[in-house]
Amino acid sequence: MDSTVIPITDGDQGFADVKEKRKFQVSLSPIVSFVQTNKDSIKKIIHCIKVGSALVLVSLVNFVDSFYKEVGDDNAMWAIMTVVVIFEFHAGATLGKGFNRGIGTVLGGGLGLIAAILGGQVGGIGKPFIVGVSLFISGGAATYARLIPNIKKRYDYGVMIFILTFNLVSVSGLREENVMEIARERLLMIVMGFAICICTSLFFFPIWASDEIHNSMVSKFEDLASSIEGFTEEYFRIVGDKESQSVHPIASFRSCLSMLSSKAKDESLVNFARWEPWHGKFGLFHPWEKYQKIGEVLRELAATILSLEGSLDSSKEPLQALRESIKEPCEAAASSLAWTLRELGESIKKMRRCQSEPFIAPELRLARQRLSQVMCGKLDTAEGLSIACFVLSLMRVAEKLEGLAKEVEELGELAGFNRS
Repeated sequence: MDSTVIPITDGDQGFADVKEKRKFQVSLSPIVSFVQTNKDSIKKIIHCIKVGSALVLVSLVNFVDSFYKEVGDDNAMWAIMTVVVIFEFHAGATLGKGFNRGIGTVLGGGLGLIAAILGGQVGGIGKPFIVGVSLFISGGAATYARLIPNIKKRYDYGVMIFILTFNLVSVSGLREENVMEIARERLLMIVMGFAICICTSLFFFPIWASDEIHNSMVSKFEDLASSIEGFTEEYFRIVGDKESQSVHPIASFRSCLSMLSSKAKDESLVNFARWEPWHGKFGLFHPWEKYQKIGEVLRELAATILSLEGSLDSSKEPLQALRESIKEPCEAAASSLAWTLRELGESIKKMRRCQSEPFIAPELRLARQRLSQVMCGKLDTAEGLSIACFVLSLMRVAEKLEGLAKEVEELGELAGFNRS
């Protein structure tokens, strides 16, 4: 009778393999945790590596003998200068600066060349006179253009480069005979530096301003929702414990304050995002101006929520019984307001259309109804004035949220978000 041999694995060996796998997984957990908690630092390191790589690439021009002899030492430095000046942290900022530098260089160099040639045709004392008049007119007109808000916001750097290039080219034409050749070589170096910057910025771990403004906008909704819950919980927590000390919700307070000072950063990110090409979930004509409008409403909402913080100091007054009577409807209303904020933020995060009327509006109406019932209670006395201020602040938050919901709904329609 044939016998069958069944191999039996060594129990200790199997246990050792499992132990080895667990050890490997445990060893990876600090790395994963570090990456998740230090995303900004990693982005900065990547940016530094990209800038260093771009400088190495553009400096190699000096080691190509034929090319170096053609452009010369002075003109070769313009490529390095271009990389140093226009390479920014975000891809959109690099594109915007590069575009501004290119247009400013071409226009300034072209008009400066015309002024130099025209001055050379006149000759004698008329040559510096023609150049001087052209410098005065171009410099004054360009400086006036820099004072116009719309031009300053997007094209200030380009206008500044125009002034600089016009001056360099036109003044060089007073002494140099081969000004056309110098302008051509410098433009070639600038184009080369620009091309290296764009390729390095866009094709190697690009850092998109559009992703940052989108994600920061979503996080603001969550921060405001947590702030409403934090202030409300703190206000009524004192009611339940007479001996407890008032501890302000510092995190909620700071998140609202930081939001109030975020206007300049939001405007910069929106401006950079407009320059970025199609990528991922963002198209060429994404309505970035809507993000700016939503940011303004969020800042107004943050200021309104901060008014709740002033009610915490007045909550030490001996009105526990009256506050207890309004605790339940106020907490329910605050919960509805926080839910609305999170729902709006979630719709932007998942890029789905927010249907304000069937979902958001009924919840806000219910919150305002609860708060109105509280105001119709026993808050018309002098003792209840401080409590009435707290309730009124919540009602103002509900009013602001109605306008915010409409803005988010319009964003979904303009951006073509999914309906589901």
